[in-house]
Amino acid sequence: MSASQTSSQPSPHPAVPAGEDDPTLLVKIFGKDRPGLTAGLFDTLAAYGVDVVDIEQVVTRGRITLCALVTQPAGDGAEGSLRATVHSWAESVKLQAEIISGRGDNRPRGVGRSHVTVLGHPLTAESTAAIAATIARGGGNIDRIFRLAKYPVTAVEFEVSGTETAALRTALAPEAAALGVDVAVVASGLQRRAQRLVVMDVDSTLIQDEVIELFAAHAGCEEQVAEVTAAAMRGELDFEQSLHARVRLLEGLDESVVEKVRGEVRLTPGARTLVRTLKRLGYQVGVVSGGFTQVTDDLRERLGLDFAAANTLEVVDGKLTGRVTGEVVDRAGKARLLRRFAEEAGVPLVQTVAIGDGANDLDMLNAAGLGVAFNAKPLVRQAAHTAVNVPFLDTVLYLLGVTREEVEAADVQE
Repeated sequence: MSASQTSSQPSPHPAVPAGEDDPTLLVKIFGKDRPGLTAGLFDTLAAYGVDVVDIEQVVTRGRITLCALVTQPAGDGAEGSLRATVHSWAESVKLQAEIISGRGDNRPRGVGRSHVTVLGHPLTAESTAAIAATIARGGGNIDRIFRLAKYPVTAVEFEVSGTETAALRTALAPEAAALGVDVAVVASGLQRRAQRLVVMDVDSTLIQDEVIELFAAHAGCEEQVAEVTAAAMRGELDFEQSLHARVRLLEGLDESVVEKVRGEVRLTPGARTLVRTLKRLGYQVGVVSGGFTQVTDDLRERLGLDFAAANTLEVVDGKLTGRVTGEVVDRAGKARLLRRFAEEAGVPLVQTVAIGDGANDLDMLNAAGLGVAFNAKPLVRQAAHTAVNVPFLDTVLYLLGVTREEVEAADVQE
């Protein structure tokens, strides 16, 4: 009877997990990868009626390593026959094989599971060693490592068990800062993939500019406005007061300046990719801004955003009056808007992601399920759940477990 015939017949007994003392075999093959190797190995094993306890496979630079943990075959001499057959098959397909006898399944993973995402530009062996050592010192075990992206940054993810997420984040934060890499630590579980609403700040996050400074350049007061903006972002000034002070300097500007400013806005590298990919994955995406609806409404249309909120410059008789209308979107207002967007989207707050760079984003970052400080001021980096310090906004996708290959596949399908 052939192996394929044997594998097609129903199992004579219900599958049960391998007990602690049950004999098992770890079958490992490695060599040059090509299609059909996984099927070939398990077709070979099927002839011996073994059950699969665990499988792990990785392909690196065209080389496959495939590990199969299986139950010991029944019958006198069956194990020896299985070993000989697997080695013979491996040799026929120019692979190497190793078979190790043992007992039971893999050891249980420790309590407390986290995803540790490391972003490097580049990612050095020194920084990888330091991150791994810090995890070990905290009692964590690295169960799996895989690459999420190779450009524009190298992004790898460690699956860690045995230590609580908060403690791991606290331990890794200073290490990451010292090494010059970005490290994000999030709890494992369904919640990570269920984060279905992303809300971003606009100025210096979604776009590279501070919109009020673009307006100020047309009013001839750019330097004055920039000084007040910088102080507000550092948390040294009350945002609402600073907003009114800056907007007053714009009094008398012609309304036609709005179109000029819209044309001057520069999206942050990776912004289109981030929004496009999130939308394809079923996320809803919004922006909240201490800037102006005259610009955010245009961005909403251009990028296909689901939500947008900002301050509105008052215009009378075709001229800016130097005032804003309606409720001011300040630090507390951004958090309120995040909650409102989540409610309208039907998404629990714990399943939201907020991204920002300034002190007026802090309430929003802390209210979200995951708060990401993007090229942020030191105060914001210290307070947020995680920080990204590379100039590519789409790297936030890696914190959600999205790989570069998934992004590129989505682009091909467009």
